[in-house]
Amino acid sequence: MQDPHCHSSSIMVERPAETAFEIMADGLSQGRWTLGSYERREIEPGLVVGTSLFSGRQTYVRLKVDRDSLLVDYDVGPSVDALRFRNMSRVIPGPVLNMDPDQCVVTLLSWRLADQSEAAWMQTSTSHEAEMFLIKGLLER
Repeated sequence: MQDPHCHSSSIMVERPAETAFEIMADGLSQGRWTLGSYERREIEPGLVVGTSLFSGRQTYVRLKVDRDSLLVDYDVGPSVDALRFRNMSRVIPGPVLNMDPDQCVVTLLSWRLADQSEAAWMQTSTSHEAEMFLIKGLLER
């Protein structure tokens, strides 16, 4: 079944989970791989803004980091006042999945808004799948 409400993308990375988590939990580092909010700058701790490679518009992101769970919630919007929960990432340590300790799985989840067009949802979903390969490349270089 294709989930109509949530898209998930995952990739195995040849790095320990804690190392991979840093690229998911650092708003400025994300500006190297997130296509919808590229080349970020920090507004305040935990709040960043970058430029969408698709529209050229600014996208704001507030990160809510849970280091113990290797989980990050991302509030996203076109302005600080319009931020809303949209995405989540989770890093699963390799041993949890019977992999090497120097391996992990990085997962990005995104939820569809009720009024989001099919084209916009496809852009989000496809972008997140491509971003998995950017994350892997940045971590494994």
